[in-house]
Amino acid sequence: MKIKYKALNIVRQIALIVGVLLISTQISFSNESDGHHPTNDKEAFDAGKMIIDHVIDAHEWHVMTIGETHVSVPLPIIIYDEGNFVVFMSSKFHHGHDVYKGYKLEIDGDNKGKIVNIETGVLPLDLSITKNVAAMLMSMIFISWLFISIARSYTKRKGKAPKGMQSLLEPLILFIRDDVAKPSIGEKKYEKYMPYLLTLFFFIFLNNLFGLIPFFPGGANLTGNIAVTGVMAVFTFLITSFSANKNYWVHIVNTPGVPWWLKMPIPLMPIVEIMGVFTKPFVLMVRLFANITAGHIIVLGFMSLIFIFGNMNVALGYGVSVVSVAFAIFMGLLELLVALIQAYVFTLLSALYIGMATEESH
Repeated sequence: MKIKYKALNIVRQIALIVGVLLISTQISFSNESDGHHPTNDKEAFDAGKMIIDHVIDAHEWHVMTIGETHVSVPLPIIIYDEGNFVVFMSSKFHHGHDVYKGYKLEIDGDNKGKIVNIETGVLPLDLSITKNVAAMLMSMIFISWLFISIARSYTKRKGKAPKGMQSLLEPLILFIRDDVAKPSIGEKKYEKYMPYLLTLFFFIFLNNLFGLIPFFPGGANLTGNIAVTGVMAVFTFLITSFSANKNYWVHIVNTPGVPWWLKMPIPLMPIVEIMGVFTKPFVLMVRLFANITAGHIIVLGFMSLIFIFGNMNVALGYGVSVVSVAFAIFMGLLELLVALIQAYVFTLLSALYIGMATEESH
């Protein structure tokens, strides 16, 4: 299993590198053409802009583009500026082309994607329901409904074989309990942390799956947002720190089995161990963010090749489309596996950190 996953991971990395190189080459070619050849009236396709716009957060939920018409789901704009709350829908900005109540959604420049007060030029406190926030709220409602209904099924069908959604998710629940929580934390203490570990696993897994759906209400890059992964990593850090026993902190401050000259007069090992306390959640945050974002970039990169080569030659664009769509489908299927693996890895590492913090001295 490890060898297969490493091979698939290598394929993902190669695909990402190839996609980025091709897009970079196209962008460089376009820039050179702009300087030496006359441009036509049709605006050149900007692959980098398209990918970034789909990966980052937004104040509206883009659905599709038909010609010059942009179809999107408007989201609430909530601004706190100069002591007042200003609330309206993002449709008032008309995709960043209009000003509403003295505020503008910047579509270019250093403040791209941010709301600016055009009179003062400052950025107000933005408390808006963005695409990622809306996706998070929907996933929370879905997960709550899912597990409340499963809990009711267990109550009504006590002692009976699982049925319906209960039978679908029970193997995953037992997997987290028997193969993640118990071995990592221990038979006596694992139950205390099961609610957190289950919430962590299913939140990441389901949002990874929702992110692979290319149309509303999917497509949000929630687990590829470093703020979201950072908050989950902070939760793991706080639970680990507050659950840690005396033995854990003694091993950090005065690591047993280490020569005295690594502890004093310069406390090298304690410094390394204390740094490890903070680097563990940092690695959790970056790993999930990088893997999920890379998956989105790969798929979008292959789809961009259709338009890149199509701008050069229509027939070439149709020819490349067959290869691009085939690779995009392959990477989409691979991302289904990655969605599960990344949820498992984040949950497993969180359980291991908690287990190390609560381990008793031998």
